[in-house]
Amino acid sequence: MAIRTIKPTTPGQRNVSLTDFAELTTDKPEKSLLKFKNKRSGRNNTGRITCRHKGGGSRKAYRLVDFKRNKQGIPAVVKTVEYDPNRNVRISLVDYADGEKRYILSPNGIKIGDTVFSGPESEIRIGNALPLENIPLGTIVHNIELVAKKGGQMVRSAGVGAQVMAKEGDYVTVKLPSSEMRMVRKECYATIGVLGNLDHKNQRIGKAGRNRWKGIKPTVRGSVMNPCDHPHGGGEGKCPIGGQPKTPWGKPALGYKTRKRKASDKLIVRKRK
Repeated sequence: MAIRTIKPTTPGQRNVSLTDFAELTTDKPEKSLLKFKNKRSGRNNTGRITCRHKGGGSRKAYRLVDFKRNKQGIPAVVKTVEYDPNRNVRISLVDYADGEKRYILSPNGIKIGDTVFSGPESEIRIGNALPLENIPLGTIVHNIELVAKKGGQMVRSAGVGAQVMAKEGDYVTVKLPSSEMRMVRKECYATIGVLGNLDHKNQRIGKAGRNRWKGIKPTVRGSVMNPCDHPHGGGEGKCPIGGQPKTPWGKPALGYKTRKRKASDKLIVRKRK
């Protein structure tokens, strides 16, 4: 896995850099684990745009990834490492001994033919999933559950890992990639290892068109809009914002806390920087 550059035969290729996809073993996904994916274009269930600058993009199918890792005690052999257009980390197809096939997030260092397990008695080895109470202190993990048996919700991006820091009572303290320290119930599952595709953060997009392939539309500055469209708009020539920066809906844009109170806030030991 490395970053490669392209001989610039066009202006759009002059500044682009890509991963070399050397770790991929096939370009044909498992058909039984594919699902049709509707495009939402940033709209909610009532049809209103709730996330701006989304729309278009390449057509893609969704890969059903096993975040729960709930087939305990059954060995699974890694068959392929594949590209997933819906996430920046690679996925691996594993074949269980009972014949079932599933996709899992591909940790760094996993190879074709490796065997992975899930369950409390599993070894501390890359790709194995265990409850947090059975994982030694200092171990790097990913795909961490917040609620037992719900499936992994944290630490699922390319090149990231969390560290098990402490155990006390029914909770295990985990240091997340954002440097946040959080307590998680000891029965929640996590997978050993750092996630693969480490060089994802070193890519350069090169041209605006690549963002359009991803379904990301251009972001227009508020200061170039009309006053009816944005609080920063209007004026003769280039004008300063005037007053406090605001969102398109008139709320403060900088320094204004928008995070709602969550039930899990009391489990945060140290907030991220």
